[in-house]
Amino acid sequence: LLAESYQCTESSCVNESCSPATNVCTATKGCFNQIQKFDTPSTGTDLVWKQKGCSSDTCSALTFSATLGDQRRFIYENKCCTTDKCNQEDITLSPPPAEANGVHCLSYYTELGMQNIPTLLSCTGNETKCGLVIGTAVGNSNLFPLVMAGMGCATESACNLTVTVFNNTNIHTFCSDEFVVSPNKPSVPDSTGSAGSMGFRPTAISTVPILITLLLLKVLF
Repeated sequence: LLAESYQCTESSCVNESCSPATNVCTATKGCFNQIQKFDTPSTGTDLVWKQKGCSSDTCSALTFSATLGDQRRFIYENKCCTTDKCNQEDITLSPPPAEANGVHCLSYYTELGMQNIPTLLSCTGNETKCGLVIGTAVGNSNLFPLVMAGMGCATESACNLTVTVFNNTNIHTFCSDEFVVSPNKPSVPDSTGSAGSMGFRPTAISTVPILITLLLLKVLF
């Protein structure tokens, strides 16, 4: 028997720049509708990537977010559907929740040539896990093709993933209770701007580069 087929909207947008025309493709596995958003301290470096089309394999729905150090936040949402042009409408993202959920994570972010000091981050909404994210370049033959590394708050769905984002970076995520910051330690810089009695375990700052190096080795080998 022939597999059922249907039409899917096919388009791609980076920030406000979209493909010249909306095309249509024929799918048997499913239509997908995806948005990726990377918020930074400056709107000039923010990045939004939208893509719609036909799944080459069975479509897998996935939604996750992570708030990292240096005011970086990444949101990923991939929706699947199986009717004609069911992926035509754009995905609308909700604003990040402001209400703290009681979890405090070690917060850090670095790119090549960039330095960042670990701070304390108060998690909000459903970002209830503390995680580490490593980004490596797609198709790069360098031994250590590191693009970025960060730590912070994440949704449970963001834990232990390997996903390609923005079509050029493979991100690998790890969640651990070891990244959780105890609330009864001496005061340290707070990335939410509300320094108080909460702080790091004594070894937290010094072990950040070691953690990233060890996890990068785990990813690559």
